[in-house]
Amino acid sequence: MLIVQISDPHVKGEGDLLYGRIDTQGFLERAVAHVNGLDPRPDIALLTGDLVDKGAPEEYANLKRLLSKLDIPSYLIPGNHDARDALREAFPDHAYLPKTGFLQYVVDDQPLRLIALDTLVPGKGHGVLCSERLDWLEARLGESDRTTLLFMHHPPFDVGIVPFDAARLLEGGDRLEALVRAHGNVERVLCGHVHRPIQVRWAGTMASIAPSTAHQASLDLREGAKLTMTMDPPGVALHLWRPVMGLITHVSYVGSYEGPRPFR
Repeated sequence: MLIVQISDPHVKGEGDLLYGRIDTQGFLERAVAHVNGLDPRPDIALLTGDLVDKGAPEEYANLKRLLSKLDIPSYLIPGNHDARDALREAFPDHAYLPKTGFLQYVVDDQPLRLIALDTLVPGKGHGVLCSERLDWLEARLGESDRTTLLFMHHPPFDVGIVPFDAARLLEGGDRLEALVRAHGNVERVLCGHVHRPIQVRWAGTMASIAPSTAHQASLDLREGAKLTMTMDPPGVALHLWRPVMGLITHVSYVGSYEGPRPFR
């Protein structure tokens, strides 16, 4: 099974630029075309939040138009820039999305079991997993010992970039860590939010963050670092699952680059 993780596209209304200069619509169009052209083509796409920039209906309408070009099924979760009701209203055909409440769900008809978590706190940049959301997760983890991926927007761990460590999952992380550690079938925790490819060993398993399909966060590991961005190459994460080897993650950069060519 091959899963593509698309994260943090920050789509604006059709024709609008993010911060007046970043064409996030064009970036996502190119990312969708890139995914469609991969060989082998991924089986499904996971979109790990900050799907749009302001949570506005016109942004979701544009997102839906862009994702309609994706040739594989997609599964959506919100980030801190999203709005639950506007998201579910824009995608009524995504029957896995709960009709009310938190946008958490299970996908059980794939070779890997997928559990989506909703870390959104409306109006805030950081994430939370409250007792209701964690009770739901505990029940879902107790239902099956199948190999499982959790996917969520806010990482529950520090990444060494000060502004993001101040705006990660700030509540519920200790209980989440205990739940994951208690269930050895959790193969990976997939996150977004940081706009960089990052991997860490966490809670007895592996956790990773995908790059953005648009702008990236600056790789600034200094103590007093400010929140800045760079136009590093956009990318998507590819998670390859084979039972004999487990889950392997690659970053696939979106763009036109020289190659492939022989090494010699």
